[in-house]
Formats: sequence, structure tokens, C-alpha cells
Amino acid sequence: MEEKNKKALSKRTLVSIFIILILVPLTIVGAWKLGGKKYYLAGVLIILYTMVPFFMVFENRKPQARELVVIAVMCAIAVASRAAFIMVPHFKPMVAIVIITGMAFGAEAGFLTGAVSGFVSNFIFGQGPWTPWQMFAYGIAGFLAGLLYTKGILKKNKLPLAVFGFVTTFAVVGFLLDTCAIFTMAQQVEASSVWKIYLSGVPVNLVHATAVALTLYLFSNPMFEKLDRIKLKYGMMEDEI
Repeated sequence: MEEKNKKALSKRTLVSIFIILILVPLTIVGAWKLGGKKYYLAGVLIILYTMVPFFMVFENRKPQARELVVIAVMCAIAVASRAAFIMVPHFKPMVAIVIITGMAFGAEAGFLTGAVSGFVSNFIFGQGPWTPWQMFAYGIAGFLAGLLYTKGILKKNKLPLAVFGFVTTFAVVGFLLDTCAIFTMAQQVEASSVWKIYLSGVPVNLVHATAVALTLYLFSNPMFEKLDRIKLKYGMMEDEI
């Protein structure tokens, strides 16, 4: 594992970075510029983009149905975890499930799960120009978790993992969603309005980050045990983790 962690970034990881840092932001900006309901198109495009590096995991063999089913189940769990707290404002554990998926099945699977979960869950919470931003933000959390775990920086210990989840949700996911508010809600982008939006987002991001941290602290170990057992039993993606 140590030798593997010292390797340079793989081809699919470089493709993922290109998609995440260039292609997805360009799609989001394009949807915002075009207006209307182009966010539906942007959401579908982001999912298609993220499927490319995910399926590159299987470039030397065919994907097995059970591998795809497990990712679909993780997406369903993520959506359910967000919907379960629909009556509790901003307390949404979904990013925790995305982080666990990224660590268990790889950075590419983490981003795909975050993007799909954000898109699907918004059929419950409401689609809008914020949807591509949410897909991007949730996907980033899963990708970072998978990448850092693969490199040996992030461990499965529940306390450090909870801290990682809190910081990532507050500083990365929260920042991206607040930036979304600047472009989708503010009529005119000025320094004063920008700071007001970021400051008003602090309490929301704290609640969101707390939900993610608590979920990781309480449920990450049991979920990892079950996922590791599934991977061991069926030999799922064992070359990529």
C-alpha cells in the first residue's frame, strides 16, 4: 500500500482533475449564462462527464453488474439520508455517505456518487440553477476523500474522519454553495453583497458540517466494515483501492 501511495497520479485521476477543475465549471457557467432551465442539461452533462473516469477504472476488464449496483445503492442511501431530515433545516448527512463511498471505492466513484445524489435528491428538494453547483460541491467532497485515502493521508479512524468531513463540508462544500448564491441570487455582484452572502452562509454551513461530522463519527466504521466485506467477497475494484 505504501508503494502504491507513492505512485504518480493515474491517467484516470488526471482525467478526473481536468473534468472537475475545467469541464464542470465551464458547464456550470455556461448554464448560468444561457439562463432558463439549462440547469437540467448541465446536471445531465456533469453526470456524463463523471462517468468517464469512473468507467476508466474498468479499462482492463468489463464492469460487473454488482459493482454498479453497489454504487447505485450508495447513491440511494445518500439521497435517503438527505430526505430523512427534510424537516430539519440544513441538517443533511448526505456528504458523509459520499465521503465514505469515495474512500471505499475510489475518488472517481466518490465524485460520481456526489453528483448523482445531488441531482436526484433535488427532485425532492427542488431543481434550480443551484443544482449543478450542488452536484459539483458534493462530488468534490467524495473525490477529495477518495484521493486522500488512496494516497494514505486520510485514514478510516472515525475521529480524524469526522474532522475531515466537518472541514471539507464547511470550507469546500459550503464555500462553493455560497458562491452559487452569489451568482444565482445576487442581482448585482459587489464586494459588499459578496461578503454578506458568505457571512450569512456561516451558520448554515456549520449545521451542515456538524451533520456530516456526526454521521461519519457514528456510522463510518459499521459502513466501512460492510463495504469491505462486500469488496472482499466479490473482489470488487480491488485493484483500484
